[in-house]
Amino acid sequence: MIDFSVDNFKEDIRFRKKIVHVETIPCRIAEYGKVDNLNPMIEKYLNNKKIKLYKHQTDAYYKIRNKKNIIITTSTASGKTLAFNLPILDDLSNDEKGTALYIYPAKALTNDQLNVLKNLEEDLNLDIKAQRYDGDTPKCSKYSIRQNSRIVLTNPYKLHHTLSWHHQWKKFYSNLKYIVIDEAHYYKGIFGSNVAYLIRRLKRIAKFYGSNPQFILSSATLANPLELAFKLTGEDFELVDEDSSPHGEKDFILYNPFIKHQKNNKESLENKSFPINGDSSSANKKSSLKNQKSSLRYNNSSDTISISIHQETELIFIYLILKDIQTLCFTVSRKMAELISRWAKQDMLNYRRRLVNSIITYRAGYLVDERREIENGLKTRKYVGVTCTNALELGINIGSIDAVIISGYPGTMISVWQQAGRAGRENQKSLVILVAFENQLDQYFMNNPEFFFDKVYENAIVDLNNQILNKFHLLSAVSELSLKEEELSEFNLNQNEINSLINDGALIRNVHGVYSYGYNDDPSFNHSLNQLSSEIFMVMNNGKLLETMETSQVYREAHQGAVLINKGETYIVNEVNLKDNIINVSKHTVEYHTMALKNVKIKIIEKIKKVKLNNFTIHFGRLEVLEDFFKYKKVHFSKTLGIFPIDLPPLKFKTNGLWFTIDEELKDELEKKYDEKDVFSGGLHGLEHSLIALYPLHVMCDRFDIGGLSTNYHEDTQEPTIFIYDAYEGGIGINEKAIEVFEELINSASKLLENCDCEDGCPACIYSPKCGNDNKPLHKQGTTFLLDYIKKEIII
Repeated sequence: MIDFSVDNFKEDIRFRKKIVHVETIPCRIAEYGKVDNLNPMIEKYLNNKKIKLYKHQTDAYYKIRNKKNIIITTSTASGKTLAFNLPILDDLSNDEKGTALYIYPAKALTNDQLNVLKNLEEDLNLDIKAQRYDGDTPKCSKYSIRQNSRIVLTNPYKLHHTLSWHHQWKKFYSNLKYIVIDEAHYYKGIFGSNVAYLIRRLKRIAKFYGSNPQFILSSATLANPLELAFKLTGEDFELVDEDSSPHGEKDFILYNPFIKHQKNNKESLENKSFPINGDSSSANKKSSLKNQKSSLRYNNSSDTISISIHQETELIFIYLILKDIQTLCFTVSRKMAELISRWAKQDMLNYRRRLVNSIITYRAGYLVDERREIENGLKTRKYVGVTCTNALELGINIGSIDAVIISGYPGTMISVWQQAGRAGRENQKSLVILVAFENQLDQYFMNNPEFFFDKVYENAIVDLNNQILNKFHLLSAVSELSLKEEELSEFNLNQNEINSLINDGALIRNVHGVYSYGYNDDPSFNHSLNQLSSEIFMVMNNGKLLETMETSQVYREAHQGAVLINKGETYIVNEVNLKDNIINVSKHTVEYHTMALKNVKIKIIEKIKKVKLNNFTIHFGRLEVLEDFFKYKKVHFSKTLGIFPIDLPPLKFKTNGLWFTIDEELKDELEKKYDEKDVFSGGLHGLEHSLIALYPLHVMCDRFDIGGLSTNYHEDTQEPTIFIYDAYEGGIGINEKAIEVFEELINSASKLLENCDCEDGCPACIYSPKCGNDNKPLHKQGTTFLLDYIKKEIII
């Protein structure tokens, strides 16, 4: 329980100067609703459990009862699961044959929700026989589940491979009344587009067996929930988004370790060395100081000593634990979750030994029993401090937590509020601390808190026009059930691709216009839902498979000599076998990382549309991209240890992208103003970087989902041009959506540079960690000049 004011944290000498903003989110009082003609069984359950349904739950109940497809987008811990479980169980109690399919994105969540359903079955005295059906289901149990279970919980990966065995599920599919897709906001990008076609394949099979299931989606808050629901299922939906659940007051702190302020370095270091709570012996003080000094890194560009961002996170984590504040610390990777937990345990030996065992890590990859024990330990407060990845962002039941630390912006506002939503009990104040990294997104939020807290949530993108992806799902669908001519339109495949499949023998068309599959294999096993390309490489260590990856990822991260990180361990790539699609690695402990550099060439294949924003024009179309990865750097922190050649043929692919041109007269104006040779090309390059860095602010994507090119002259436009393209063959819809928010993107980039105190550019504004040209040339003043020019053209 929190028994101290947020001022305790705000005024502490270790933290106060790095707090840039505190947003107080007021408490909310519950608003309850009522369901008329409620099933007596459900009514008795609610009375026995002393549960009063919130208004959004009763709204959902009515809509489900009235056979409406719904998407529920209320906040974390608002009772979304109960909102759909009760009406489904109510219906299935009256229909002894009716079935429901629940689809979850993660096994941990499936297990958690299975327990919820089993408890409901028992409390309601029902015999639904809810069971999970996934890769961990024992073979001996599968037949019984297919024949007897009326609610089956699964994940998209398992469903992808079991649809072709639909004849074994005839009884289940013939009576299918509901399809529940939980955590629907996870289905975006390539994964989302794959799942959208998976659902269309599922609908075909349900229709074949005479059922027309109702869809229920549950999601975090989105900018486009109805669009996402339609794209995923092809059905119209009604929205339930007015959250009526209660929560206590919450203080949300933006904490910036990179804020610029004058401070005596010696004093700063000594302050960080003292225990956070209570007194200690001088021996402990010396030990703590020694530990802190050993963890410091030196910035070669200045005389300052800066503590690692992750150790700064650990310092806050320890502080809250010592205050008896039950805390979740979300990290950007499994490795950092483990490291912060380990550091905290080591430091706690100096501060309060009895708390060492109250600190633990939670992440994907742990055994089911291990995860379950931690989840229960959070509910009972056996664990006061838990470091975790986004695995706990999902709706797994862990009770309510006092405080949440978010170490680094997790990539989307949806994730921020999912993680922040873990903090807060009904009538108690809670605390959330976002610890910023040095990159553009994190620093943008630190300098623009009003944008952070007022921001509309991102658009989740599901693109149904990628011909490569569409082809795989068409083949999977036709292998599951023969396909009629009129069904082809469901898969958005152009006639050239269809003719190619017929000529290759993959599709066979009979005289009645019915298509069947021409091969003897199961095409679903040739295509991963997480990937676009069918060309998958296996990463092998002494004959053991570590992971798989697509070609583009191999070029970026697993070229010969690259350092590859897998489950926190480092490996060196010894060989890339392009013929057999095998990458051979060996385990080595190294202190450096590698960065691949590339040259990019672009050709405009087709101009699809152009959008005019007053005097400024943005083009959208088909592009041919050639990426030549020609060398890589070994880097230790910011120091380059060496540059080495890469021997790989160039990557060539066709995709979608946007581009715009800059008036060449600006080149002369800039060079005259600054009298520097690379001011124009450096300005263009910086503009490209700043825009790409801020794409995730407006379009739900990762910066690695997009690529860019800036050039003083492009032969297709015959002008200075900036291209930004989807980094996947065929495109995945990112840049088409980006055109819609281009003006906001320009304004965000302008603010980014305006609020950055550096003189020549830095990782917080125009440097890019993925730049294939080693961040050369870059010119901050040139970038600002070009942004001002574009803003004037748009506003006029």
